[in-house]
Amino acid sequence: MRQTNQKSLNHKRLGIMGGTFDPIHYGHLVAAEMARYEFNLEKVIFIPTGVPPHKIERKITSSEFRYQMVSLAIEDNAFFDVSRIEIERTGLTYTVDTIRLMQQEYHEYELYFITGADAFREIFTWRKANEILELTQFIGASRPGFDARVFLNQLQQELPELYERMHFLEVPALAISSTDIRSRVKKGQSIRYLLPEPVRIFIEEKRLYR
Repeated sequence: MRQTNQKSLNHKRLGIMGGTFDPIHYGHLVAAEMARYEFNLEKVIFIPTGVPPHKIERKITSSEFRYQMVSLAIEDNAFFDVSRIEIERTGLTYTVDTIRLMQQEYHEYELYFITGADAFREIFTWRKANEILELTQFIGASRPGFDARVFLNQLQQELPELYERMHFLEVPALAISSTDIRSRVKKGQSIRYLLPEPVRIFIEEKRLYR
């Protein structure tokens, strides 16, 4: 697993950033922009989850609201886009199904799936993890000081042939979290400057997380 700059490689590359985005914040946006630059991605497509199987016990904001918040957050970046591929799918949504569909639609690109390092570390619990890693490169955006040693040892033991397809990217802004933002709103605390202003206004107007 490497953290090297990938710009010297000259393939067409597409970033896919999956997440609940409940709400999207600057940590997500900085991670996507850093990944775009470091791995020479032509574009990053944000994919809000539909019904994620790992969060069925927590009440999640409606998919349409989460989609709208992502749209507001990325509207000033021509390299960012958002997809409805998961929120329009019925039933539980699995990453492997999304990756298959994205590969069909963007078959001329090498896909790079961007996610938080916490989710990255749990990839062995994902449905058909081996297939996911065969279909796409993986970028785990981590907070500074994130300890990946246990995960790396497990990866080398269980999937040594896919080790070079996994990359860590340290992102200082990931100290911000959606969980903390939801908690702040519930307590009536300020969330200004933690996320784009249009998203903050949207949360206020729709009275989310109260």
